Amino acid sequence: MGAEPTGSARSAFQQGAVRTSIQPNDHPYMNGAWAPQHIEHTAEDMVVFGAIPTDIDGVYVRNTENPVHQPLGRYHPFDGDGMVHAITLKDGKAAYRNRFVRTKGFEAEQAEGRALWAGLAEHPSLSERPGWGAHGGLKDSSSTDVIIHAGAILSTFYQCGEGYRLDPFTLDPLPSADWCPAEGISAHPKVDEKTGELLFFNYSKTAPFMHYGVVGPDNQLKHLTPVPLPGARLPHDMAFTTNYSILNDFPLFWEEHLLPKGYHVARFHADMKSRFGIIPRFGSAEDVKWFEADATYVLHFLNAWEDGDEIVMDGYFQDNPVPDTSPDAWPAYERIMTFLDQNMLQPKLHRWRFNLKTGATTETRLDDRVLEFGVINNQFAGVKYRYAYSAVSKPGWFLFTGVVKHDMDTGDSWTIEFGPERYGSEPGFAPRIGATEEDDGYLITYVSDMIEDRSECVIYDARRLADGPVARIILPERISSGTHATWSQGATIRASQAANAA
Repeated sequence: MGAEPTGSARSAFQQGAVRTSIQPNDHPYMNGAWAPQHIEHTAEDMVVFGAIPTDIDGVYVRNTENPVHQPLGRYHPFDGDGMVHAITLKDGKAAYRNRFVRTKGFEAEQAEGRALWAGLAEHPSLSERPGWGAHGGLKDSSSTDVIIHAGAILSTFYQCGEGYRLDPFTLDPLPSADWCPAEGISAHPKVDEKTGELLFFNYSKTAPFMHYGVVGPDNQLKHLTPVPLPGARLPHDMAFTTNYSILNDFPLFWEEHLLPKGYHVARFHADMKSRFGIIPRFGSAEDVKWFEADATYVLHFLNAWEDGDEIVMDGYFQDNPVPDTSPDAWPAYERIMTFLDQNMLQPKLHRWRFNLKTGATTETRLDDRVLEFGVINNQFAGVKYRYAYSAVSKPGWFLFTGVVKHDMDTGDSWTIEFGPERYGSEPGFAPRIGATEEDDGYLITYVSDMIEDRSECVIYDARRLADGPVARIILPERISSGTHATWSQGATIRASQAANAA
């Protein structure tokens, strides 16, 4: 990290200052690495340590929870407004932009100059206007997940909401996804890069409690079906294979008797089984095959594929979905900090096998370390893969301190640490132009250095992680921490944009 820098920072303020009403406070997730930013930048010719590879072409995009207004009641970091950070890498050069997602809630609060909706930690009666999604009292901040489909960024909200679309290169807002069902869509829709199709689900408090759908590469809805569940559930992610999608029904869900009173209290039913619903890609409710498995909750899955009569799926099995309060949590924020601490939830890399002929489920623990927020080379999504990249979390905090690379065939693994007081994003895997091997490419992340008070886009050679970064691109401002990120190949984006413009 001591290489001489090249280039000079040039940044231009683009959109005008957003109206903010946040007051000084001691909230652990509104300060430090989670301190919000309110300036939108466009930057080129940034300071670079090392050299940006010339055999990379695409966009790395991160979504962040970035609050704009003084909260109504207690603030939970998942309440923050969506801000998208995108860095375009091509021909050894980089261009960076960050923009707020102009959701309906964001625009309404900008007009009023204050918060209008309470958040996850408050009773919905504190909200001044009706909310969105499964909860019903929350603002759809579109600050959770981000993917790229049909030539556009798609930003989504974990409690279900609208799908907000942006141009990947300019971050200009595009028309929202008009194919969204009335119940909205959850975070973590999936893109099959082999077909260009997007697979999504949603959930709600009214029967049938879940829907599943498919959107074509032309951004048009191709399929939508109900997936009846026994009651309101809290699924967060899904997986897919070449021919199937895998949905879930975990024994962690809202207490049904409290919902009429407006209280959204989740309980883990350890005596119940986890259930996984496997549906053909264009199947209906009658086609779903349900499989039982050990009780847990899973925030994120890595990948799934077909192996003869079996579906194999990897993800992060929580050993402790509802932990006791952390003794190290800050006073007044104990439960918020506990449920954000991966070391309390204890997610472990895990494998499920579902036999489509016998209905049997088998499970295997792949790694006993606390790991989460995994990514792969997206060109291998839905098929047999070999390499995975999982985030390492700081005990007590929702912050990432490093990455573990797994060879899923041999069981070998390698770890990189970002350094003292340096916290990264969920990484993205960028295949090298012309690559023929799965791990021939680059691992990219944003890292916030709290000692230097700056953020960087950091690029590693995925095959030589121990060598450290090949490039560190200094961003114009330290960015707020957040959840999800993605990488998309430039050629794929340009081809999709051209096809959909024809």
